[in-house]
Amino acid sequence: MAVYETGLWNEGFLNICGVDEVGRGPLAGPVTAAAVILPPETKRNGIGDSKAITAAKREILAEHIKSIAIAWAVESIDPETIDRINILQASLLAMRKAVMRLSVQIDVVLVDGNRRIPDIEHEQITVVRGDSKCVTIGAASILAKVERDKMMADYDQLFPGYKFSRNKGYPTREHRLAIHAHGPCDIHRRTFKLLPEGLIQGKLKF
Repeated sequence: MAVYETGLWNEGFLNICGVDEVGRGPLAGPVTAAAVILPPETKRNGIGDSKAITAAKREILAEHIKSIAIAWAVESIDPETIDRINILQASLLAMRKAVMRLSVQIDVVLVDGNRRIPDIEHEQITVVRGDSKCVTIGAASILAKVERDKMMADYDQLFPGYKFSRNKGYPTREHRLAIHAHGPCDIHRRTFKLLPEGLIQGKLKF
């Protein structure tokens, strides 16, 4: 299956860096980004949008990606910083930090979505739905998702009342009921709307 990068590789752009982030929507936990450079002509072989892949398959693919990558890096921005600078800026910061951690020359950066990463010197191409079109962005999506899921599993041990291993901090009914019962914990994003406006007979209105 042809990938988006094929044309760029053929034009001589060898070190193509794919960048993606996960964790913009959750009520708790970090936003995490990854940057990945894969060898030219890498085939997709199941690499794609991390949300469309099972957790077990993501773990296998993540190890495969790390084993073949020319370079890769993962960076996370904590909830306190998200609250201070907002989730968009935190997402862009995570992506910039991931790119800056790569120790090899970068010919071009492919960014998932429609926003360029500020304050990096490399040429950038934005690709809407890039995680399903670009093997490098798909790889970044998988690495970021696996890393963030592991972090949320660790947080579940620290804050067991919120089922972070299951909901990953996303605004599920179970998660919001836990916030209603226990209040927010240290990793909740205080600038996010943690609970719906209304309460009906002591139960959350969803």
